[in-house]
Amino acid sequence: MTMLLEEMTWPEVEEAVANGRTTVVVAVGAVEQHGPHLPLLVDAARGDRLAVAVAERLGDALVAPTIRIGCSEHHMAFSGTISLRRNTLEAICLDYSVSLARHGFRRICFVPSHGGNFGPLAEMLPDLRAAVAPSCTVDAYTDLIGFMELWQRAVRGIAPELVARVGGHADLAETSEMLVIRPDLVREERAEVGHIQPFDEELRDRIFREGFRAVTPNGILGDARGATREIGEACIAAAADGMVAALSGDA
Repeated sequence: MTMLLEEMTWPEVEEAVANGRTTVVVAVGAVEQHGPHLPLLVDAARGDRLAVAVAERLGDALVAPTIRIGCSEHHMAFSGTISLRRNTLEAICLDYSVSLARHGFRRICFVPSHGGNFGPLAEMLPDLRAAVAPSCTVDAYTDLIGFMELWQRAVRGIAPELVARVGGHADLAETSEMLVIRPDLVREERAEVGHIQPFDEELRDRIFREGFRAVTPNGILGDARGATREIGEACIAAAADGMVAALSGDA
């Protein structure tokens, strides 16, 4: 049987919950610019794949529909980006949580696939937990810097000479993931170098303060060149492993 909630019938969901599949994973993505070589749907598509990988590792879990739009104000200088206000995203996540808890799910795990959603998820988590019954636990992965390190570790294990190209956005790692998920949408001939700088708290804060285009005119953090499916598979697995470890308290 599928683990995708939206592909199931209501009796199938009811039976799954009754049989102990009481954990549900919700990816929180974005529709925003990803350089000249990747489509706007990158974070939504990555969220779809990441949620399944996390659910598989957690066990006895289902996957709710990805929240496809996120907090992307810092990308609004690039055409096509759609952004939600923080309170709008919180309202959506709260309604997801209340709905799923009412159907008997005992654990709801939010996993962001877009950098701009990590902070908002951390801030709203107490409100999400307060909105559901004590029998339901709401968790979220909120370590943006740690997530970047998961990508770097994955690339270092395959192509250590390319690890400096992992910058955090539309870079080697993200482009490689898209070669796995939606290769038909990757314009490999347009892949290029962007802003090169280690992704740390200083860079993170500057991006959210000044906006992405002030840091990188082409919308890339890192270098998109050299992407491969092998690197993409490794990055997806590393991200899922790291998130599950954190959600399980093993990180």
